[in-house]
Amino acid sequence: MIKVLTIIGARPQIIKAAAISRAIKNKFVDKIKEIIVHTGQHYDKNMSEVFFEELGIPRPDYNLNVGSGKHGKQTAKMIEGIEELLLKEKPNYIILYGDTNSTLAGAVAASKLNIPIVHIEAGLRSFNRKMPEEVNRVVCDHLSTLLFSPTVTGYKNLMNEGLNEMNKSPFTPEQPGYFHCGDIMYDNSLYFSELAKNKSKILEDNGLISKEYILSTIHRDHNTDIYDNLRSIFNALIEISKTNKIILPLHPRTKKVLEQMKHKELFERIKENNILLIPPVSFLDMISLEKNALMVITDSGGVQKEAYFFKNPCIILRPETEWVEIVDTGNAFLCGADYNEILNAFNFIINSGAGDYPKIFGDGKAAEFILKTLINNCPEAVL
Repeated sequence: MIKVLTIIGARPQIIKAAAISRAIKNKFVDKIKEIIVHTGQHYDKNMSEVFFEELGIPRPDYNLNVGSGKHGKQTAKMIEGIEELLLKEKPNYIILYGDTNSTLAGAVAASKLNIPIVHIEAGLRSFNRKMPEEVNRVVCDHLSTLLFSPTVTGYKNLMNEGLNEMNKSPFTPEQPGYFHCGDIMYDNSLYFSELAKNKSKILEDNGLISKEYILSTIHRDHNTDIYDNLRSIFNALIEISKTNKIILPLHPRTKKVLEQMKHKELFERIKENNILLIPPVSFLDMISLEKNALMVITDSGGVQKEAYFFKNPCIILRPETEWVEIVDTGNAFLCGADYNEILNAFNFIINSGAGDYPKIFGDGKAAEFILKTLINNCPEAVL
């Protein structure tokens, strides 16, 4: 029996971990035991707890209750807590997702104890080291033993950084194995879209009609915390809302910034226009909003990708993206916080009609591939 210790800390990681937990339960329950650790990096009812309830995700076995804080202090607390649990549980692998401080902390703690690191969403690069997420993902990749990239581009990025695709099992941090496996979030979107169809009432509750509204999300600090960027984005949304209804689940960070005195006039203008501000929504509600939107305007890496899953065009409120494939297909547009670029992309989408959406994120069975690879490369486990 293989024992894996899964680290989650932010809302997207809870959802990603659902695909692995579901595959263990359905396919590998007699071969893999999973221990789930929630660092508490993000933990409140709307942003975390509801996901366990709604999506049937296994409850964490441990919660470190770290909470928010500066990067160094937060990461240090998580390293300390994760190290203690690794010594206690003695897993065959630690599974890490994405690029949060929880990911970085898990990688540092496990590497010091020589516990093999499995990095899911490996190889993604924005090539912007000013982003904390970029630093986290690069460090994690180069400490990992098994790396699973959701895209061909991610796989090639790892090759370009010196990983040798000729490495053979048994893999080690010095000679890691890396694989193009498809995206576990595509697994989840396929699975949960049917559930959302039956359970989500978000459209009815907000008077929305399919394909007659635009979904927007804004939360990244380079948009919320830079005065000109925030104003430029919302001025563009106000202009777009003159002809199209916009629904915007308001992230706590964005709400807090908009409520500041310096943004008082902007916040009033937003509320006076055809922009519906609502609290953060559950994953099923978000899937329903993404699936039925006319288009998506976002700075979220996950949301821009999920828009593609549901064949919706996307305006990306960032100057770069880890998901370059969706831009290459012509279905997503990098606009940053530029008012004119946002409006130009919006007008192009409205006037160009539907595009093609090639299958670039796998076959919906990425989680099974990952777990089979763990089993096949764990000689220390008694199977």
